[in-house]
Formats: sequence, structure tokens, C-alpha cells
Amino acid sequence: MLRSKAFSLLKPIPLMFGQSNLACIHPAIASYGHRCHRSPVDYRQRYKTYSAGEQTISASHTKVMAEDLPGVLILDIGGTHGVLENLAVLLKKHFHLITMKEFLENKKEMSKKIQSVFVFECRPTIDRELLESLPNLKVIGNSGVGVDHLDLKMISNFGVKVTNTPHAVADPTADMAMALMLASARRLVEGCQIAVSPDTKYFAVDWLGVEVTRATLGIIGMGSIGYKVAQRARAFNMKILYHNRNRRRKEEEEAVGAHYCEKMEDLLQQSDFVMLVVNLTPETHKLIGKKELGLMKPTATLINISRGAVIDQDALVEALQKKIIRAAALDVTHPEPLPRDHPLLRLNNIIITPHIGTATVQAIRMMAEEAIANMLAVLNGQPIPSEVFPK
Repeated sequence: MLRSKAFSLLKPIPLMFGQSNLACIHPAIASYGHRCHRSPVDYRQRYKTYSAGEQTISASHTKVMAEDLPGVLILDIGGTHGVLENLAVLLKKHFHLITMKEFLENKKEMSKKIQSVFVFECRPTIDRELLESLPNLKVIGNSGVGVDHLDLKMISNFGVKVTNTPHAVADPTADMAMALMLASARRLVEGCQIAVSPDTKYFAVDWLGVEVTRATLGIIGMGSIGYKVAQRARAFNMKILYHNRNRRRKEEEEAVGAHYCEKMEDLLQQSDFVMLVVNLTPETHKLIGKKELGLMKPTATLINISRGAVIDQDALVEALQKKIIRAAALDVTHPEPLPRDHPLLRLNNIIITPHIGTATVQAIRMMAEEAIANMLAVLNGQPIPSEVFPK
């Protein structure tokens, strides 16, 4: 993915007077080595705010040399796949940053210093060889909620904890889900192409989309992101169905007007829009295949904001070509990016975006801050806000 490169082009956004930047989200961030009790408050409220010129770290802490801070391994700083430079600055406030190049050039010395690994955009790759070379490693802090790129059981066998950032990703990913649904329903991509094309002489009156308002939305996977999608969909007066491993509490269902479908097949048959919001696991691999697509309405749209491998893409190509379903909108594919000759790229009833569900200035920073809080909590022996356990 080229997200890192794209974000490196962004400049800091000046804040209006009275606004504050996002800073620390967990007591562990305040100072490495000092314990604080975890406060039961909203995630965003756990951030300590600071503005230009203010110091969130004590004077004595700022004097600590980088070498005295706990070492964190990252792939690189900047470039196509490295940690964004502004996030590296944030990490340096709490850790001694060690790039993979520096580690490989001086394994004997660096392996002793590294206590954590910051995984950004699924990098660096965590394999057995790396784990065996880091005797003091205690935590792998993943920036993002999905951990299908990590072998949790193997990592756990080394006594290393894994954390993710579910709080930071929920809102931007739910926003992206709504954007894909609206863009597909109203054919925004095609419409833009028509409007700017030098060949356009007039706008056809029979060029039509479909409405989202009062349509039926079927959400497969009603976790934190799925629920936030439901909250947004309610504002469009949508009928909301959902299928989940565990049914939500009655009061949660009533708050968004959601109806539980014990069988996914019932949801597929009734929905105008089917939204995939599940983790990629052996059970959800190719969850949507030829059979499931055949159950959907011919006027229905499939939207995927989870992982590409949740859909049988060959079956999707056939369903779109034969008009078994109306359209698809995907923020994820398998692989990413798709080969340039992939048949999905040649269809006009699909929207594909480059896995940008969390690609906002705010979300990228919040994910890094949440990951930092997680890693420091582990190193300080504090309660871990977002630990991921092997199944």
C-alpha cells in the first residue's frame, strides 16, 4: 500500500485558537516507569491534551537520553513503507527508536535493548527468526485493529503480548463504510467521470442510482465498527439487520433500531446493502461465495470494509458480470493492490479504494497514541487497554 507515502505529503494542520492537539491516552504515557491507575473514561477523554509550547512530560523526563528509554523496533522512518515522520517524533518521546536496518547491522547490541515492536501497516514482519533474536521483547504494538498478519499463538509461546487499537479505528472506518455505500448507490465515481469527460455533450436523464434512505442494510459483524455503522445508518432511516456470533443486548439493538438475524442467509435475502465488518479468521475466509451471492437480491450491493479474503473474489467477478447483484464497493481486496489485469478492475459496477478506512490525519495519529499507551502499559506492568489473545 502507498498510504505511508501519501501521508508523508501532508503538512501539519494549524489549529484555531483554543483547540488542542491529541496527546496521551493512557496514564502509562505520562512517564515511563511510573504507575498510574486506569481511569474508566471514554477513550478520547483518556488523551491528555497539549498545545504548542506546553510540555506534557516532566522536565526531568525530557532530559533522559534516548538510549535510556525502552527500545522499540520499527521497520523504518519515512519512505514507502516506513513509519510516518510525525509518528516517529511521537514515538521518540517514550522510546528509543531502532530501525530494522540498525538492528540487522548490530544485532548483538540492539537485541538487548528492544523491548517492544511497533507494527505499522503490517510491518515489520513478525516471524520466528525475529522473535528468537529478541530475548527482552515483551510486547508487539499493532497500529490498527486487524491482526491477521500476526501469528498470535506463536508470539504467545515466546511470552510476548500483542495489542491493537480498536478505539482509534472505529469512527473513521464506519465513516468509510457509509461513504462507500452512498458512492455506490448514487454512482458517484461514474458520475464524476461523466461530468469531467471531454466527450460529454449532455447529461442523460435516464442515468439513475438508488436511494439509501429507507433501504435495508444488513451488517455482518456487529462489533464496535459494525455498531457505529448502524448508528450512522439510523440517521438515513434505514431498516437495520445484523448477523453476529453473539447477539447484542436488547437496549443496544433498540438504540439503533437493529434486528438480529440468527442465520446469515436470512439477512442476505432481505438486504438492499450487505456490509461486511468481520475479522479475518479461518471461519470467515471466503465467508461470501457463490452460494451467498446467489441469495442476495439482484438489486443489492455488497460492501466490504473488513479484509479482502472474506470474499471469494472469483465468485464476485461472476456475480457482477452476470448481474446476480447490482454492485460492489470494496475498501479491501486480496491481494492489495490487485494485479493490474485482475477482472474486478475492468468492471463498471464496482468501486475499489486502496484500504483507506483509517487513512485520516486524525486516525493515524490516534492509532499510534493508542499503540504507545498499550506498549507502555505492558512495560510498566499496568492494565493493558487493548490486548489481543490467541484463540
